Amino acid sequence: MSVPKRVHDRVVAGIRRYQQIFAAAKRRDVSESDTAVIIADFLADVLGYEKYVEITTEFAIRGTYCDLAIKLGGTLCCLIEVKAIGVELKDQHVKQAVDYAANQGSEWIALTNGAVWRIYRVEFSQPIGFTLVAEMELLNTPSRDAALIECFESLSREGFAKDRLTEFFEQRQATSRYALAATLLSEPMLKLLRRELRRVFPGVKVTEDFLEKQLKTEVLKRELVEGDHAAVAASMLRKLARRMERQRERARTDEAAGTGGDASAGSQIEQQTGTH
Repeated sequence: MSVPKRVHDRVVAGIRRYQQIFAAAKRRDVSESDTAVIIADFLADVLGYEKYVEITTEFAIRGTYCDLAIKLGGTLCCLIEVKAIGVELKDQHVKQAVDYAANQGSEWIALTNGAVWRIYRVEFSQPIGFTLVAEMELLNTPSRDAALIECFESLSREGFAKDRLTEFFEQRQATSRYALAATLLSEPMLKLLRRELRRVFPGVKVTEDFLEKQLKTEVLKRELVEGDHAAVAASMLRKLARRMERQRERARTDEAAGTGGDASAGSQIEQQTGTH
């Protein structure tokens, strides 16, 4: 999921520079409009977007406005909702941005006050939903922090052009604590755990249901196996498992069809050979 070295170097140097700029702005407690100006400069200088062409201020949506929007080739890529650098980001802030995105068909949203950046992916379901992909504290994180750099590289112009943000989202989803917990509780993992226990302790008899209960009640934190996040992670794994099974089934069908075709062709050759 790497980007060109020149992009990497630009992002690393830009983060270091703008950490100082945002820190100074926070000390002055600048307004929302002044924060938006700095963020627009950040998008251009660090993330590589062309100012006045690819960065739009006060993007009009159905009679109201979103603070900033990023467009590539005339296509809306990301909406950015900006708050003053001294304002704490709250859930209601992103809900407004989700409404904007739903009206415009934008898949990505950034909510930021400059000091903190939250990246969301919009889910075009009924009702419209959204998932927090990453939350980065720009001021309190070392400029060379790998996760910080990866996030902004994915959000960069070059990253969007290569769909790096989707890869970043999938990577974060797959390695989240909820996804890892759901994986441990999945049927294949329970079977593997039961087999390993029987190998190490030949006299011990356990069932997969018992192991699942033990993991849920004695090993994993309750928040990892209950609630909305846990349900989403479990649902994601089930969908992926079904998709993989369909792919394997198609592969088996294609292989069988190919084998059958070769056998049929061979039979025809034999028949032709036998006639001569």
